[in-house]
Amino acid sequence: MDIQSIDIAAYVADVGRRARTASRVMARADTAAKDRALAATASAIRREAPALKTANARDLAAARAAGEAPAFVDRLALTDDVIESMAAGLEQIAMLADPIGEISDLRFRPSGIQVGRMRVPLGVIGIIYESRPNVTIDAAGLCIKSGNAAILRGGSEAIHSNQALAALIREGLAAAGLPEDGVQVIETTDRAAVGELISSPQYVDVIVPRGGKSLIERISRDAKVPTIKHLDGICHVYIDGAADLGKAIRIADNAKTQRYSPCNTMETLLVAEERAESLLPALCRIYVDKGVELRGDERTRSILAADALPCAPATEEDWRTEYLAPILSIRVVTGLDEAIAHINTYGSNHTDAIVTEDYSRAMRFLREVDSSSVMVNASTRFADGFEFGLGAEIGISTDKLHARGPVGLEGLTSLKYVVLGSGQVRG
Repeated sequence: MDIQSIDIAAYVADVGRRARTASRVMARADTAAKDRALAATASAIRREAPALKTANARDLAAARAAGEAPAFVDRLALTDDVIESMAAGLEQIAMLADPIGEISDLRFRPSGIQVGRMRVPLGVIGIIYESRPNVTIDAAGLCIKSGNAAILRGGSEAIHSNQALAALIREGLAAAGLPEDGVQVIETTDRAAVGELISSPQYVDVIVPRGGKSLIERISRDAKVPTIKHLDGICHVYIDGAADLGKAIRIADNAKTQRYSPCNTMETLLVAEERAESLLPALCRIYVDKGVELRGDERTRSILAADALPCAPATEEDWRTEYLAPILSIRVVTGLDEAIAHINTYGSNHTDAIVTEDYSRAMRFLREVDSSSVMVNASTRFADGFEFGLGAEIGISTDKLHARGPVGLEGLTSLKYVVLGSGQVRG
């Protein structure tokens, strides 16, 4: 049967029913079985690395032929390092404590009953994503360990890579005696499948969209299923007047140039005016040498002009833009108050950092910057599930309810009240 010519509504409903059935088995699976599935999948990924790169090459060739931007192609590529990181990520997830069944806050009430809360799976997680085929493995691993079933719908640009990875996940689940329907990849590239999936609360408990702003805006607008999401990553580094200049240069360089395409890459640099003249020429020389286009406010441009460093005028729109490219906006601010005000006005509540040796200013920044990850003297590039010790992440959430920041195992669970009694009845 040609998957591209079938009744999409019927196909997605069938996937949903099978996922719901599998979710009940996944929810009661013991830790050893889930860890065996993760280990078997990791082993299969390493074994099949050449085949994965062959499948990925088809997707890369199609993306280049379609004229996709370099950042897009970069996110799509399954390099040796990416393949190894997928396998290692699964093994790290396997080493994490299993949260399912954990009872917390158990306490006696005057009636003699004990009341506590038990951590349980959410059920069926739908993940809709673009470009990055490694999301297929990250999402599958976290859903398996947290006792959920997963329905994965990657973009058409990664269809061959995702199908190859899906086969390895099924192999890993079967090797552990778990249902292969515990992780399913939507095989059609028809966009109608997304509409059906996000409109199926009878089968899907939560949707996690990962991709471009237009995709996430559409899902946020149209979904009948709760979502865990972030729209964009307009991340800032603020170099305070009390910053160590060596630290500041290393951090600001890394936050922008370590990779340009991730959502935790710095897009706007804020510099306290008392540090601007001593810092900006040396730092911006690094950026220019690495091919970064600079856009600055009037004070920044004046300082850089004295050293013949190119810097275009920054517009109001620049402060609100996630470039995902070698472009950086720079603003000189009067100090901490103006930096915090700028971030809370123009930021996207994703990740922001301060470089300072002043403890009080650092604590104010942590308290007052309203973002899902806030850092002191560290690159924004650390805002990542793997770096946070979560094993991997299913996404970043800038929402304030249920999950915030990198979403790992606990973000894919819920708590229910449990009561332990010995025959008590209410009078």
